[in-house]
Amino acid sequence: MHVEASAPGKMILFGEHSVVYGKPAVVLAIDRRARVIAEKRTDKKIFVDADNLGFSGYFEGDIYYPVRGKVWRGRNLAALNVAAKKTMEYIGVEGGANLKVRSMIPIAVGLGSSAAICVATVAAVERLFDANLKPEEISNIAFEGETIIHGKPSGVDNNVSTFGGIMSYDKTNGIKRHKLYKDIPFIIGNTKKKRSTRKMVEDVAALKERNPKEMDAILDSMGLLAESGLDALLKTDLDRIGDLMDLNQGLLTAIGVSTMKLEILCHTSRNNGALGAKLTGAGGGGCMIALAMEPDIPN
Repeated sequence: MHVEASAPGKMILFGEHSVVYGKPAVVLAIDRRARVIAEKRTDKKIFVDADNLGFSGYFEGDIYYPVRGKVWRGRNLAALNVAAKKTMEYIGVEGGANLKVRSMIPIAVGLGSSAAICVATVAAVERLFDANLKPEEISNIAFEGETIIHGKPSGVDNNVSTFGGIMSYDKTNGIKRHKLYKDIPFIIGNTKKKRSTRKMVEDVAALKERNPKEMDAILDSMGLLAESGLDALLKTDLDRIGDLMDLNQGLLTAIGVSTMKLEILCHTSRNNGALGAKLTGAGGGGCMIALAMEPDIPN
């Protein structure tokens, strides 16, 4: 017998980098999902087949044995191993599982692929053992898998992947879920350049250290854009959202996290009818998002 679960990726609409300094961020689930198919094993191994990501292998405890792909790929799969083992530990069962991962979310481009896979893994394993966990429990266990990859994640990604919809987050107030009553037509453009979030955050921190007053002003402005953007989003004010996205992109360019490919994607989108466009995530590569009315989406 096998069971299946899936979870969506995410995009940051407002708040990249400024969220590190206590400003709010606005994050949305996207309609690209990670799917995990699980079945029980008679031993305690966790076998992971991530064929469309180019690697597979199994874990005995914390030790990874590759079947396809390089040994270092085990770092990418370790989060799934933790998510699966922590789920079994939480529900009080022992055993192993075969996990088949099929993800439509590109990795390492800021779209929350690791969180989506962790959430789908937890959901699939708990269904495999008929645990009937609550969404909050699934999110919390998936968070433990996320820490393997990101160290100290905010918890936004696993929450968005679990609950969907839209969320805001800041260090003081934590995570708050919001309701959208209408789909917003965003388009994602991928530069196909993977980037290191840690390096981009460190680069911005170094710029802030050299120019504290000027950077404080920019980060404050980013925080204001996030607050205004959330308000516009909840009112489905598309024209205003587009304006705020363009302003945010200007500030992200000013702090050095945009690239020529991202700028070309943004300008091309605007020239073909997009109401606004900006990078999403840490920058330095990754993805751009554009807001477009339905008739302009093909362009």
